[in-house]
Amino acid sequence: MTSRRSFLTKGATLAVGAGAATLAAPSVLCAQEVIKWRMQTYAGAALAAEVVKPAVDMFNRIAAGQMEIELYTSDQLVPTGELFQALQSGTIDCVQSDDDSMASPTEVTVFGGYFPLALRYSLDVPALFNKHGLKAIWEEEYAKVGVKHISAGSWDPCHFATKDPINTLADMQGKRVFTFPTAGRFLSQFGVVPVTLPFEDIEVAVQTGELDGIAWSGITEVYTNGWSNVTNYFLTNNISGAWIGHFFANMDRWNALPPHLQDLLTVCFEQSHYYRQHWYWAGEADLRVNGGKVQLTTIPDAEWKQVEDAAKIFWDEIAAESEVKAKIVGIFKAYEELQQKAGRPYRFG
Repeated sequence: MTSRRSFLTKGATLAVGAGAATLAAPSVLCAQEVIKWRMQTYAGAALAAEVVKPAVDMFNRIAAGQMEIELYTSDQLVPTGELFQALQSGTIDCVQSDDDSMASPTEVTVFGGYFPLALRYSLDVPALFNKHGLKAIWEEEYAKVGVKHISAGSWDPCHFATKDPINTLADMQGKRVFTFPTAGRFLSQFGVVPVTLPFEDIEVAVQTGELDGIAWSGITEVYTNGWSNVTNYFLTNNISGAWIGHFFANMDRWNALPPHLQDLLTVCFEQSHYYRQHWYWAGEADLRVNGGKVQLTTIPDAEWKQVEDAAKIFWDEIAAESEVKAKIVGIFKAYEELQQKAGRPYRFG
């Protein structure tokens, strides 16, 4: 029979053992190797401070030593046009970019960045991805090439910021403009000469005359990137109401993460999308009125309709290239029809 003394002795031993295990746990956790990812954004340093750094800082803080993301800005590790290859090979673990700029070899690439006249407002992007089927298409297309599509969000609209004023379509003729591949392909029919340069070289290129202007952003970025220092005019007509950008990860690196860190990445990047919604929306209005550095110009609606009509032809040309592209263009058309029927505030005509 177990005596009272032996019971107390064994009980004390068990208690000490349990306490030792409890006390040892933190040192075991501390001994675990920190997961480190390298992430590159399409954005230069000044812009990255708004569009991605807060999300990365938040993730690193909440991850509390379990994982850390090292953030690199435009072209720091590889040129933006090589981002996809670096991501696919695992040279970079995570990327923030549009599909178009990083030259993704997918059926959806042409729709990244600014697909002409497909979007009127920034809220159109999350609506299309989360409620109208684009999210599933993007996930499937990137999974085919070994990349995890984490999430999509909207950035600013696409306007011209130029040294000389644009008051008519004729004023676009011969303008050497920094823009996105698909936007440049569309705008070339109006005489625009698309130019590709490293992001951080744009300000100097405009200053020296290598570029006549920029069709890469809204007015918030014109000021944030310093381009308002070298341009004089801002065209209020835009070829898109929102830029479509994404967060991507190397598929193997993503799959190796524990589920709670996958969830944390997703939540922090979604918060980043939300932040940009109000940061851009507020900035686009405020800087038009209070910016003070660039003068606003506008092409009359009747003349600008030529651009809107050309966009619909462009959509059909893209849709003819593949079944996936045709499906996406069909979603854009159905969405636009829905918005027009809904009327104000969704569409104003």
